[in-house]
Amino acid sequence: MDGRKRADIRIGGRVKIVLKADQSSGKLTEGTVQNILTKSPNHPHGIKVRLTSGQVGRVKEII
Repeated sequence: MDGRKRADIRIGGRVKIVLKADQSSGKLTEGTVQNILTKSPNHPHGIKVRLTSGQVGRVKEII
């Protein structure tokens, strides 16, 4: 499942995100959602989240 709909993402859920620094390469970082930062119900580039590790990026895949 992709990460463009806010309703699909749950705090505590496992996701793969693209960090801002990795946008050009598309490298994915896996982690657990701590906060959902995007307020709108959907976003074309993925919902922005903060992982429990403190990293922030846009969700590309929900595990």
